[in-house]
Amino acid sequence: MSKVIGIEYSLKDASSGEQLDSNVGKPALEFVSGKGQIIPGLESKLVEMALNEAADVMVQPAEAYGEYNEEAIQTLPKEQFAGIELTEGMTLYGQGEQGETVQVTVKGFTDSEVTIDYNHPMAGKSLMFSVSIVSLRDATAEEIETGVVGGRPEGGCCGSGGHSEGHSHGGGGCGCSH
Repeated sequence: MSKVIGIEYSLKDASSGEQLDSNVGKPALEFVSGKGQIIPGLESKLVEMALNEAADVMVQPAEAYGEYNEEAIQTLPKEQFAGIELTEGMTLYGQGEQGETVQVTVKGFTDSEVTIDYNHPMAGKSLMFSVSIVSLRDATAEEIETGVVGGRPEGGCCGSGGHSEGHSHGGGGCGCSH
């Protein structure tokens, strides 16, 4: 049976200790288990936990955002970025080969070329989550079908607003189609 799990979390880079994200003091991140909405290495631990239980969960790159792939760096003509004020490190969104949304990071640029990185910003990182289960219930039939907590939201996809960048596996993961 799928569950709706609400978590409070803080996320650090396990190597550097750098704080990467947190929803402490904000609404819980809720997701429907078994829908691939969060990284597998975290979900596999959360589904074993009970309400009000807290844990530190170490997630290796293979169970998070994958290993860093040097081949995922491309250099493109700057004309393809006309109208964009480029800065090193900025995130851009484009379309992939199957029409999916892809996120890229600008690694650098010259007067004629732009180097972009298709790796997820957290690729290759071991992640340390400090999590607690703040809500836990069985998912409704509609939530299981749609993957959306609370059923189909009016006018939008996920509708929760509680999803921080980087926590839906595969760049969105809501499973909605428009």
